[in-house]
Amino acid sequence: MSKNDLEKSFNILKKTVPLMLKHKMPAIPTNYALWYTYAANETPSLNESMDGILAQISTLSNARAEEMYRNYVADKQEVSPWQLRQNIEAMLLEISQTVQDTKSDTHVFRSAMDGCLDDLEKVEKEGWSVEEVMGLVRNLVNDAQEIRRSTLNFSAALTSAEKEIAQLRAELQQTQKHALYDSLTGLCNRRFFDDELQSMMHHTPLCLIIVDVDHFKKFNDTHGHVMGDKVLKAVAKKLQQSCRDGAQAYRFGGEEFAILIPTDNITRALHVAEVMRRSIEKIQLKDKRTGQTIGGITASFGVSQADEKMQISDFIETADKHLYEAKNLGRNRVMPMH
Repeated sequence: MSKNDLEKSFNILKKTVPLMLKHKMPAIPTNYALWYTYAANETPSLNESMDGILAQISTLSNARAEEMYRNYVADKQEVSPWQLRQNIEAMLLEISQTVQDTKSDTHVFRSAMDGCLDDLEKVEKEGWSVEEVMGLVRNLVNDAQEIRRSTLNFSAALTSAEKEIAQLRAELQQTQKHALYDSLTGLCNRRFFDDELQSMMHHTPLCLIIVDVDHFKKFNDTHGHVMGDKVLKAVAKKLQQSCRDGAQAYRFGGEEFAILIPTDNITRALHVAEVMRRSIEKIQLKDKRTGQTIGGITASFGVSQADEKMQISDFIETADKHLYEAKNLGRNRVMPMH
């Protein structure tokens, strides 16, 4: 590294640390890399995204920082889903080949057994000698030993596969633990929500909307889980499209969603919820099994506003209480009324 490069790096580093302190970012390697890249101002897309977020809130949650690191700085994640897939495919190929080999061996053994049975019939009909009968028995024993070896090999392969499956399951669970997005809807997941809320509470003006799809269990029972998943995807898309000015939608769990809005104006939050409610009413889905177009999808909304003394649990509970009020009043509405 030349002297000029060293001076340039040092100057960027001198900007990086104060930025991390200003925005209360933990001193971990990924955060250093993220804010160093931001301070270097050589990745316009990162700086544009970062500036847009910081215009709405004063700090980044750990989950948001991790997301930005993955999107703009990292070459790949520590646990590569592609690598996991390759391992799974290789393991399944090996099991499939072992099954085929065992089926082939079994077919050969069956043919040998059929031959032996034919020979046994000849023993009585043709009056075979003791030596000829003993030779037949020896062949039968040899064939039995071959299929036994094949079966043992198959059993060993399955035992090995079980160990690999257990390891892959652990890796997949670890990947899921560190995931930031819900695999079905593409929205930020509950882990992301919890981290964002923890970071923003008492530092950013904040309102919360909790959304619950009405009669979702009945819909699943009537139209099936595939159509149920389509409903969740469609609702998620409508919620995300209605998010403006720093609002963020999350898959809260099951048929519930949450939206965090960086504002202390609950009237604005109620208006956003009402826009979302109306957009969900317009959802039309086609059931490919029947050709039927399905509508009448609605959702209920509960809204709460954070204050300085409120705990996170109270903040969520207030929105949840208003959601149940909306349900009790007939669903497909926003509470509290304004």
